[in-house]
Amino acid sequence: MTEDVRAKRSVRSRPALIAGILLVCACGTAWPQAAGPAGPAMLPEPSPEHLPRWRGFNLPDMVSAEWARGPFHEEDFRLIARLGFNFVRLPLDYRLWIEGGDWERIDAAAFADIDRAVQWGIRYGIHVSLNLHRAPGYCVNPPAEPRNLFTDTRAQRVCALHWAFIARRYRGIANRNLSFNLLNEPNTDDGAAYARIVSLLCEAIRREDPDRLIIADGLSWGTVPCRELVPMRVAQATRGYQPLSLMHYRADWVEGADSWPVPSWPPLPVSAYLYGPDHDDLAGPLTIEGPFAGEVRLRVRVEQVSRLSRLRIRADGRIVLDRSFRPGSGRGEWKIWQNLYDLDVFARIPAGTRSLEIANVEGDWMTFTEIGFLPAAAKAEIVLAPGDREWGSRQRPLRADLAAQERPFTPVGTDAGAGATLLWERAIRPFEELERGGVGIMVGEFGAYRFTPHAVVLAWMRDCLENWKRAGWGWALWNFRGDFGVLDSNRPDVSYESWEGHLLDRKMLELLQRS
Repeated sequence: MTEDVRAKRSVRSRPALIAGILLVCACGTAWPQAAGPAGPAMLPEPSPEHLPRWRGFNLPDMVSAEWARGPFHEEDFRLIARLGFNFVRLPLDYRLWIEGGDWERIDAAAFADIDRAVQWGIRYGIHVSLNLHRAPGYCVNPPAEPRNLFTDTRAQRVCALHWAFIARRYRGIANRNLSFNLLNEPNTDDGAAYARIVSLLCEAIRREDPDRLIIADGLSWGTVPCRELVPMRVAQATRGYQPLSLMHYRADWVEGADSWPVPSWPPLPVSAYLYGPDHDDLAGPLTIEGPFAGEVRLRVRVEQVSRLSRLRIRADGRIVLDRSFRPGSGRGEWKIWQNLYDLDVFARIPAGTRSLEIANVEGDWMTFTEIGFLPAAAKAEIVLAPGDREWGSRQRPLRADLAAQERPFTPVGTDAGAGATLLWERAIRPFEELERGGVGIMVGEFGAYRFTPHAVVLAWMRDCLENWKRAGWGWALWNFRGDFGVLDSNRPDVSYESWEGHLLDRKMLELLQRS
């Protein structure tokens, strides 16, 4: 634990500051009613089978012991309510309330900040969802926990102990005001293993507070529904971080993000992956229809190659490039070698070519970051960047008009590249069956980092919000103040408005308010 966090804890522990709050907590049912005009009666009643269309923000002030910003701020709750929103998710790090590094010793006094946040939620008519962003035995972010929640029985017991303490502390607060979001973004696709953990934590909570509303993030970092949880009567939360290349462009915590091409939206339906015959359900060429009137120099920036791949380019059926990549074998997580090349390869496309095919004709998979077209008479390349960097999409055909000023590449088909359609198929369709079966769904986090061009963020966000409104899902932006938010986001291309002592992104705010 850092010195800053120790100092914050010593401030939080002053008896004069927290005595009144702890008396309220201890009696369970004596939490105050709302003092403002938008009180508990204004909040919809949730259930595991149907979550309201909450709209709000994550407040990450206690997300990590390494960089905790201090206590939550009543001003955030006041401003969020004033702007017309009704939800906050509080991602928490359990290390901020244990004593002496012993994860089995919980310092009740350290919950004073959370107590106040829950009270402010009641006061301002904002639903509060408590989330263990770092739970005993699991966190999606470094550093890794010393024990593994999914395999270690002691970690499981201690995690259940923490949730039982939280449930006991906030027993009696109505579900319209408070919910529990168990774990942040489990990095597993094993539904049965995850269900065992969720069952254990639910049992611990329900022993203390039988009717508490519980929300569990989906599998694979919240992106995949977990059907094994259906019998447990828990709602599920997904994420709005697709495509990753737009969300986390130039994010310093994502390896390689500073070298990604500048994102655009709506994206061209071009996958960064060229799948080989090992993936026969996904394999197929990227076809680009011309005609190409003059000779063109073609450049492909090969990014990464898994095990074995063979890049072959055909112009009207004639091979103009054929190159094998053999990085090695027997290494890494999947027992194969995945080598980062960042290598340009070139081919000449004859004048009059009507159709190009760019394919991986051998082995596993490879990725590319750019395809450059340089016509013989031109001074600058026309660059095609893949708009889809997620695993699992087949290539779709494009039409090229290298003389076009604004859109030199267009998808073949009327709606092939529509951003909202792409997002619906990727992010919403997988959860529809679960929802029809009586499971409430919400988007626990979404947002785009501050270096993504603002116009791109707004266009992408508009498609996301319209989809979620159509689906009836609530959402929480990461964050309210900060690099993803509407206040003090430090974006280099925004004309900010001075408001309540902050720099306000008015365009983003109004988009959120309309949705």
